Amino acid sequence: MSPATRPVSTRVRLLGAILGVVLLGMILAGGVTFLVQSDRVIANAERQLDGFVSTVSASSQDAADLVAAAIPGRTDGTLALAETQVLAATPSPPGLRLADDAELVASLAGVVAEGRLTGRLDSDQGPLLYAAVPARGGTVVQVISVDQRMELVTLSTTTYGITALAVLILIGVAGYFVTGRLFSPLRRLRATADAITIDDLGTRLRARGNDEISDLTTSVNSMLDRLAMSVDAQRQLLDDVRHELKTPITIVRGHLEMMDPADPHDVTETRDLGIAELDRLSRLVDDIDALADIETGALSDAVIDVGALTDRVAELAGAIAGHTWSVEQRARARIRGDADRLVQAWLQLADNAAKYTPEGSPIEIGSSVDDGTAHLWVRDHGPGIPPAARHRVFRRFDRLSTRRGVEGSGLGLSIVDAIAKAHDGHCAVVDTPGGGATVVLHIPVAGAQTPAQLPTPVRAGDVVMQREATG
Repeated sequence: MSPATRPVSTRVRLLGAILGVVLLGMILAGGVTFLVQSDRVIANAERQLDGFVSTVSASSQDAADLVAAAIPGRTDGTLALAETQVLAATPSPPGLRLADDAELVASLAGVVAEGRLTGRLDSDQGPLLYAAVPARGGTVVQVISVDQRMELVTLSTTTYGITALAVLILIGVAGYFVTGRLFSPLRRLRATADAITIDDLGTRLRARGNDEISDLTTSVNSMLDRLAMSVDAQRQLLDDVRHELKTPITIVRGHLEMMDPADPHDVTETRDLGIAELDRLSRLVDDIDALADIETGALSDAVIDVGALTDRVAELAGAIAGHTWSVEQRARARIRGDADRLVQAWLQLADNAAKYTPEGSPIEIGSSVDDGTAHLWVRDHGPGIPPAARHRVFRRFDRLSTRRGVEGSGLGLSIVDAIAKAHDGHCAVVDTPGGGATVVLHIPVAGAQTPAQLPTPVRAGDVVMQREATG
């Protein structure tokens, strides 16, 4: 849903929830306070009436004399009644007419006649509390106005309500600006996301503050970096694949155009060449698939005995004809990682050494451990690799030798490098004493507590930077 059609924004919903909770709290606090104060006011009035009853009951004076001696209050009054006749009355306080209200006098006389000497009475002047005591010559009645007694409580409650409303408005205004500042990184994130296109992945967010939102900004920038590197890698891969596919297609097409269909020998040669090129394309696709599996899939995690791994690779490499294979050194250590992938990488180094060294030359395989790193190497005694070209050997589709008879897609050492980096390691090329090249897999041992997983964008970025450095 777009911002134009969104009914209520998250900012408003959050602010509404905050104000709702505050309002509910204020209502509960005010309501409880009002009820407690009201109960206290009524209880005080009832105690006053109880005191009045006790005083009058203990007196032997006439009803009229008792009323004449009574002190009128601000919210109460006293009457002396003989049935419905008012014998005497204290001065009525403001807002409370007693002797002048015939209906009220009749109601009081009625409840007294019924024997209800205390209670609550509704009148035109509001609810009243009363207490009646029989005396000589009549009945003495004291009346208390509940509304007047509750004036202070009502005023306090009204003041509280107005103050609470003002505080609620202030919270709303302050909360609006605070939530706006809180959500500003999200607005910048949305604007950044809208600005990013496949052609421009360079826009980034500026981290401000040191809180969870700032951490989110950092995480988003890191994600954008990985995304940009991944897109660059995919573009580079497509360019490389397109370049690699052009050559066999051109070769096959050229031979088909030049082939003489009437010449069986020419047809056979063209057929053999086409099959050979298709086989090379098939190997290329298999290598790309293997590289993708390594770069996108999690490696298995197991404890690996480096010495046993060395013997296994030496046994498998011994099947490669044309060279004398030997184990130069075995490390006594254990590492964690994917044994099958490490065997794959190590054998790829052995296969490369066999391809690029003279037939019959010896090749050594070995392993060692020092400073928390396992070193797995293949050492040949061929022409070696020039120092200026060593950064190229692990690039995709980049081969130092293009001489006939050396088959391959140009991805072999890229796969080796990917496997090494998947184990948080790296590959290196050094000179063999006396001539030749030694290619080493450096796999860390210390701290490898969890399964390694290859971060695709990092390796892809390495490829891009290598090409830019040598382009």
